[in-house]
Amino acid sequence: MADSIEDAVSQALETAPARNFRETVDLAINLRDLDLNDPSNRVDDEVVLPAGTGQETQIVVIAEGETALRAEDVADDVLSGDDLSDLASEENDAKDLADETDFFIAEADMMQDVASNLGRILGPRGKMPTPLQPDDDVVETVNRMKNTVQIRSRDRRTFHTRVGAEDMTADEIADNIDVIVRRLEADLEKGPLNIDGIYVKTTMGPSVEVPV
Repeated sequence: MADSIEDAVSQALETAPARNFRETVDLAINLRDLDLNDPSNRVDDEVVLPAGTGQETQIVVIAEGETALRAEDVADDVLSGDDLSDLASEENDAKDLADETDFFIAEADMMQDVASNLGRILGPRGKMPTPLQPDDDVVETVNRMKNTVQIRSRDRRTFHTRVGAEDMTADEIADNIDVIVRRLEADLEKGPLNIDGIYVKTTMGPSVEVPV
């Protein structure tokens, strides 16, 4: 096993075979001694990566008025209340939007409309919007979410999350991994004792165990 997180990332980057596309760097997390049939034991969190994700993050804002206008400059798409109603009757379009979008952000007073129109599509995918409170700045929120990843175990003992891209430095990716590991240890019932192992790899490369 590598001596440090940065060493593990370096090994993963160096042993990855050359590809003709830009690979992501992913983390595989194995849990233990948890009953994941109980939803309260599952990992379901969003983590802001200090060095960014290294990838484009698709963000859709659901808003009206001035908030919608400001969001147009930073979000990939902006939906109004009427758009929600239209999507409710176009299930395939709604599913495509949910699958293509990393995060949804919605004005707090529109969350009920989101739930009634798109809840059955977004809920099972873990894509229900982050509520935007009246005092929140939509531009700041979108920019923060662009550097955010989801860590979600569902009922699986092993799950994955993105921690960077192959053209980022090992130090940057290691910083991202460190933040995720710290969050996991804080959230899990028995902290590091609930972690069976963590591995880092590029999209097509071999896995390298991360010391925790």
